[in-house]
Amino acid sequence: MPKFIALPAFQDNYIWMLVDDRSGRIAAIDPGDPVPVIRWLGRRPEYALSHILITHHHRDHTGGIAALKAATECKVFGPAAEEIAGLDRRLVDGDELSLFGQDIRVIDVPGHTRGHVAFFHDDPEEPWLLCGDTLFAGGCGRLFEGTAQQMHDSLGRLAALPDRTSVLCAHEYTQANLRFARAVEPDNDDIKVRAEVVDELRATGRMTLPTTIGLERRTNPFLRCSEPAVVAAASSHAGREVTPGEDTFAVLRSWKDSF
Repeated sequence: MPKFIALPAFQDNYIWMLVDDRSGRIAAIDPGDPVPVIRWLGRRPEYALSHILITHHHRDHTGGIAALKAATECKVFGPAAEEIAGLDRRLVDGDELSLFGQDIRVIDVPGHTRGHVAFFHDDPEEPWLLCGDTLFAGGCGRLFEGTAQQMHDSLGRLAALPDRTSVLCAHEYTQANLRFARAVEPDNDDIKVRAEVVDELRATGRMTLPTTIGLERRTNPFLRCSEPAVVAAASSHAGREVTPGEDTFAVLRSWKDSF
């Protein structure tokens, strides 16, 4: 069974690597910096980079494509709706891939960027999701190109995945996200306990990922925009009565931007 490892990059990025020990092939996801990937491969000559998966066009996710293509024979898959140099296959919602015996479905999740995609492996026992900068542990991406409605809808698609789905986000933002989550829902015991665990992990330099869809549904305010406590908090912050769903999300996203 292929496995994931995470390579730290820049200040807080993770380059996820899907590693197939049987074939010696790996797929790198959003390699904004080629150096961690090349260094990893250099220390393990029994492995070869065969694929790169790209979720969106931002440089910290695409900056390593050219160097990695020059150094290997990998194929690069990414969103059709965004201009990304070096793509060998342009993906749209519902497309299916097969990597190392695992079937992967492409999900359109615009909001952070206009053409952002996620990759979902629907395994009965171990489903996983590569979501780039759309869903974070305890939070979500900023609205650089999309609308609040788009991001709310995108997060709704991801929240509908099985609770046990492993969520492999692209940044180590969990600690700051949970500080905001506690401000939104100070009486949510799940958030309180999770924040304590995350604080302990970060105090020793350990990563807080992956998370799960089930945990996000209990502790991520951006997936809880219909919960009465979250709607009430958004209304208090906005100084008006907001409605559940998209309206609440828009207030939360604006609140978080200046938190």
